[in-house]
Amino acid sequence: MRGNPLQRFAVATLGWNVLVILWGAYVRATGSGAGCGSHWPLCNGEVLPREATTATLIELTHRLTSGVALLLVGILAVWAFRARDAGHPLRKAAAWSVALILVEAAVGAGLVLFELVGEDASLTRAAYMAVHLVNTFLLLAALTLTAWWAGEAPPSRWRAADRRTLTYLAAAAVGLLLVGASGAVAALGDTLFPATTVGEAVRQDLSLGGHLLLRLRLVHPLLAVTVAVLLLSLPRLTPRPPRRVRRLGSWMALLVLAQLALGAVNVALLAPVTVQLLHLLLADAVWIALVLYGAALLAEVPQAVPAAVPRQSTIHQGLDQAAPPSSCTTRT
Repeated sequence: MRGNPLQRFAVATLGWNVLVILWGAYVRATGSGAGCGSHWPLCNGEVLPREATTATLIELTHRLTSGVALLLVGILAVWAFRARDAGHPLRKAAAWSVALILVEAAVGAGLVLFELVGEDASLTRAAYMAVHLVNTFLLLAALTLTAWWAGEAPPSRWRAADRRTLTYLAAAAVGLLLVGASGAVAALGDTLFPATTVGEAVRQDLSLGGHLLLRLRLVHPLLAVTVAVLLLSLPRLTPRPPRRVRRLGSWMALLVLAQLALGAVNVALLAPVTVQLLHLLLADAVWIALVLYGAALLAEVPQAVPAAVPRQSTIHQGLDQAAPPSSCTTRT
């Protein structure tokens, strides 16, 4: 792996957090969120439960891996603050990583303590899942930028960028957050109200008397297609960047197309757990690719150069130095 030791550690921390996110989705998909009861941080009132079911082991593993993620982010932040001077963007990204992983832990604890797990189909749980996903994406963005600036990448000059570029990047970011949030709600509906055929799933979604989670499930594919069109058009809507930035845009486009194809497979196969996890992994990859594309693009914005003070020409300077002081004589 290229890069200095700090950057390699930052990339490893990012990768570990992606694995923790995927395992969290596995906890939800298998209905194991109540495996430790309503206890947190203890599991069924014990540090290590002596009689553990499969659901308990799945939930306990998620908690332990989440604790390791918190430790890694803390070490990364300390390392970043020691490696860079005050005001460096690496410090800011690392500080945001710490803040967001603490929020992540608090949201996860709330799901358990408020018993928004297992077979709970309340809208409160759906809202929690959406917030959980948005915070997860923000955490990945902070960790991605930490890894980006841990190397030799220049800081992003977003204040010097034109309004059009910033508008399209912001629209793409907000759009992906909405797609992710709606995907979390759709996945919850798939888990709580499984269908045996595609036709039955469509009837569930279109039924006016069906649960609201099922009707909200229709929002996700519509949002996903709309935002995918925006992401695929992004390199053409923003100023033509250098080759390395265009390469990031190409990777992002490939990931978006793969995500659309996998989403169709997920619907056709009635959302099996394995495909759900792959779908979430690609969603994380698309988000990380967008963050890198935006950071690289904004780093290429020309820095404003202060206007130079006008100077006399060399000829004029020479004449001024050679000319004798003027004198006045009076003739009588």
